[in-house]
Amino acid sequence: MKGLDLSARPAAGGLLAAAALITLAILAACSAPAPIPTAQSAPQAVVGPTPAPPPGTGLPGMPPVTDPRNVYAAAGAGMLSPAARAAKPLVYVPHTKSRDVWVIDPSTFAVVARYPVGRGELQHVVPSWDMRTLYASDDRADELTPFDPVTGVPGKPIPVTDPYNLYFTPDGRSAVSVAEARRELVFYDPHTWAVQDTLPTPDCAGIDHADFTPDGRTAVFTCEFAGRVAVVDVAAHRLLRMIDMPHRNTTMGPQDIKLAPDGSVFYIADSEQNGLWVLDGAATKVVREIPTGMGAHGLYLSRDATKLYVTNRHEGSVSVLDSYTGASLATWKIPGGGSPDMGNVTADGTQLWLSGRYDRSVYVLSTADGHLIRKIAVGNGPHGLCVWPQPGRYSLGHTGITR
Repeated sequence: MKGLDLSARPAAGGLLAAAALITLAILAACSAPAPIPTAQSAPQAVVGPTPAPPPGTGLPGMPPVTDPRNVYAAAGAGMLSPAARAAKPLVYVPHTKSRDVWVIDPSTFAVVARYPVGRGELQHVVPSWDMRTLYASDDRADELTPFDPVTGVPGKPIPVTDPYNLYFTPDGRSAVSVAEARRELVFYDPHTWAVQDTLPTPDCAGIDHADFTPDGRTAVFTCEFAGRVAVVDVAAHRLLRMIDMPHRNTTMGPQDIKLAPDGSVFYIADSEQNGLWVLDGAATKVVREIPTGMGAHGLYLSRDATKLYVTNRHEGSVSVLDSYTGASLATWKIPGGGSPDMGNVTADGTQLWLSGRYDRSVYVLSTADGHLIRKIAVGNGPHGLCVWPQPGRYSLGHTGITR
């Protein structure tokens, strides 16, 4: 036991007294409850680095981790794959209410196309694992509309069960439809769209967003209307456990989730809690809480992965955190307010594009200082905005989680 000097040999009475004191100290420590610390009360050291696995130990078929301190190291500024480099730079804005995808030229901020591809509720535009296709997900119509990123033009819809959101396993073997209304995950062959498997998650009401451990073997899905997360074995398509948040907000609770660059923790946005829960890297327990702002919702990383951008949808702001420690660095207020929701950072890392969910707007912010570069009028209910192309070797889905 560190801290005890056993080189000195006190008398027998001294030994008994010392033993009694040690026993009392241990009992006192064990009887004290361990509260969930907040960012203010917890020292930053609680988020110690848990290095990502070395190459060869991850999910078979997954591209190896290149830097244990940064799983996003291959998604730095300008690090475009051949498929991404061939794409036309465009921003895709799906609308839940007007049921169309608007396309914006990021160089001019002009809307260059509008495609009425939705028949129900368009939720997100999602890049495929190989980055060769973008999919507009329509959960109420049970279909995905593919877009060719080289031309920006949509193709024929694909029948898919309740795709509120769409993810891809890190090995590229499966596309995962996050069937929110059905409380299940449906695994598909990403090339033929034949069903591979279905995983019921009956205790995960509002299942919607996900991220993966550095080794790709475990996924964590948020349960927005249950105040918890579901931890899933990726290869076995098996539910490992459910983890309740310390305060189970079940109206608009856990939503977006993001793995820290070193794999030490997952950050989980909780809209009703107005901040983030911090889940340990092994996905076993919540270790602390980070207040950000009203309606904390979307999570995005800077291009060098050192900063985490948190969209506070109910107060029109973006919180900037240190992505390794969770320390607060800045708060950017959108002039006139707004409802920043989903989006991403540009390939060069200079701009953060966000949909204004309740304001028929898209916001373009400078990542240098957070000032509003442009506010663009769009359709009704803009949601999972996709900035394309994105750097990286492969896509895990959502609005462009790349590694």
